[in-house]
Amino acid sequence: MSSRANPKVVVLMGGPSAEREVSLSSGRECAAALRAAECEVIEVDAGRDLAARLTEIAPDVVFNALHGRWGEDGVVQGLLEWLRIPYTHSGVMASALAMDKERTKDIYRAAGLPVVASLIADADDVRADHVMAPPYVVKPYNEGSSVGIYIVPDGSNGPPQLADDMPAQVMVETFAPGRELTTTVMGDRALTVTDIITDGWYDYHAKYAPGGSHHVLPADVPSDIFDACMDYALRAHQVLGCRGISRTDFRWDEARGLAGLILLETNTQPGMTPTSLAPEQAAHVGVTFPELCRWLVEDASCDR
Repeated sequence: MSSRANPKVVVLMGGPSAEREVSLSSGRECAAALRAAECEVIEVDAGRDLAARLTEIAPDVVFNALHGRWGEDGVVQGLLEWLRIPYTHSGVMASALAMDKERTKDIYRAAGLPVVASLIADADDVRADHVMAPPYVVKPYNEGSSVGIYIVPDGSNGPPQLADDMPAQVMVETFAPGRELTTTVMGDRALTVTDIITDGWYDYHAKYAPGGSHHVLPADVPSDIFDACMDYALRAHQVLGCRGISRTDFRWDEARGLAGLILLETNTQPGMTPTSLAPEQAAHVGVTFPELCRWLVEDASCDR
């Protein structure tokens, strides 16, 4: 990136995905933090004129605060590569792979990282009959932030009646009971483990509503579970080819010990809102939010 002491940074936010509102929140927080870190900041709501806007502004760096499709799946990364503007977080390939939950699992499996059984099915087939023995979970295979998750419990009388706005193909995976754990990776370092405590499933509301979840960090778990989360998250970051920061989510069934720990997914654009996990973990290891955002700017590049 530019070696300027006060780089001109465009914070990309909003956009057309299902996670637009979360992205706007992340973007506002990051813009404020970057101004505190002595960057010249321009906030841009990503629309169809994005290439023209960026060409006009000519920033030193783009700080990617987009979430979901278009911003997190390699699409905007490809545009930034074409324009040769250094950008934060992961590159084209890692972004595309991590957003596709089934391909992510294929890579996890090849690297020896533990996952539950899953398959991709037509949404109409899932509505018509059980495509897997309950209990199982149905979710879009290429969205983040727990958008559109259906849990089908053991003993369920019928298949889930998915909403009309669900994609034509969905992921169906064996339900993994237990606690929700997560670990952020910053560069080549796993930060810590958070235990996410909610009244129910860690869904969209639990992630983003104030008081929707309670975070315990460092997680009060046995040392072998803590160490495995740190190791698995760093390995996931590396095998997917992630850059900047990522966050890997786990489920842990205490009754099964280490065998009950499985990876759910890796998020290449972790939320940066007041209730988000990655900034909280960074703060826990002594990295303030402005320092984290400035580090991401300094880490920015093309050809990621």
